[in-house]
Amino acid sequence: MMKFAPEGLPFFIGTALLTLLTYFMSNVWVTAIPCCLFLFMFVFFRDPDRAVPAEADAIVSPADGRIIVVKDIREEEYFKCDVLKISIFMSPLNVHVNRAPYSGRVKSVKHTPGSFYKAFLDEASLKNENIAMVLDTDKGEILVRQVAGSVARRAVCRVSPGHELKTGERYGMIKFSSRVDLYFPHNAQAGVKINVKIGDTVKAGESILAYWKSEKRKFDEESA
Repeated sequence: MMKFAPEGLPFFIGTALLTLLTYFMSNVWVTAIPCCLFLFMFVFFRDPDRAVPAEADAIVSPADGRIIVVKDIREEEYFKCDVLKISIFMSPLNVHVNRAPYSGRVKSVKHTPGSFYKAFLDEASLKNENIAMVLDTDKGEILVRQVAGSVARRAVCRVSPGHELKTGERYGMIKFSSRVDLYFPHNAQAGVKINVKIGDTVKAGESILAYWKSEKRKFDEESA
């Protein structure tokens, strides 16, 4: 049975009432417009279960969508060091529920008001309205940023500092098209091995973005 994000309830009710109102005040053809909108809300707010990888060192995607950034940058707000950045762009047709990329305790959650540039642009990461969550893991801290876009005007984070998250666990969503950015400090206890490239399509809680470089994985790489 399909699940739906609770944030969709006001939209379900609103578009249903609009459809009924249009039906009684207009003709069938005009009613088709709000009816299609009502059905789209069920598509948009769907929240399917996902098969989370069992590999202990796997870092999963926090969002459905397409990989648009994989690069090293300087992160000055939280880590103040060089980091690996991976960004996922979410279209209106993607599932928009966000999931934890790796198990850990929520260290901080910060909402920053901002602009609404198109989500796939580089400046959207820092200039757009966003919610940044720092996750303290057994491998070091990572940053997950939910970024609003030109259509998406609101991100939702359901957790607060101290909350324990498991890999692939639901923790929030962004309403309509948007992006999610991940930052991995290079000075973390363990580095990461990238498992995706720009243009790849990923699923939240299921697709593996990277692996923590455990001692066994480092040995395997050196032996290859």
